[in-house]
Amino acid sequence: MQIRPLSVVDAYEVTPRQFPDERGLFLESFRGDLLAEHVGHAPRIVQTNVSVSSRGTVRGIHFADVPPSQAKYITALTGSLIDFVVDIRVGSPTFGQWDSVLLDTRDRRAVYLPEGMGHAFVALEDHTTAMYLVTAPYNPGREHGIHPLDPEVGLTLPDGMESPLLSPKDASAPSLAEAQASGLLPRYADCQDWYRGLLT
Repeated sequence: MQIRPLSVVDAYEVTPRQFPDERGLFLESFRGDLLAEHVGHAPRIVQTNVSVSSRGTVRGIHFADVPPSQAKYITALTGSLIDFVVDIRVGSPTFGQWDSVLLDTRDRRAVYLPEGMGHAFVALEDHTTAMYLVTAPYNPGREHGIHPLDPEVGLTLPDGMESPLLSPKDASAPSLAEAQASGLLPRYADCQDWYRGLLT
């Protein structure tokens, strides 16, 4: 398993080693002990979420209040998607920046993002199934969003997907600047305090 840091601080791409044979293949899709070598602790997974999306669907940009927020570990079970990690932590050295990873059933990569980070993806195929391992249960009162097409964020969608399918909630989400002005965004210092409390 290869784990490499993304360009936004504290987020990682995970590429598993696959073992194919005449029956199919086997892989370890999640190794908390190996991830702990990079993030300082093994994420305590308490909930698994699955979404199925049609081609051109964008989900996000989603985030939750810190603490506890949710760390997320995302992979594609079927189809393919571009996963976006957006640093919305006010005061972070990479605030406002994003990175992306292609998640599919060929390389079977995963993305890890810590608490306080923004997350979104765009489905590249019909019936794309994403699985999320998360470290806190869903709490609707603490969940927020930023409009995924906010030009200040500038997520790059594939050609032909300039008018993606959004949920009503995502379509009415504020811009990054509006979310910051209203005090919705996590503070980097608070996130760092939370991460330190998780160290093993």
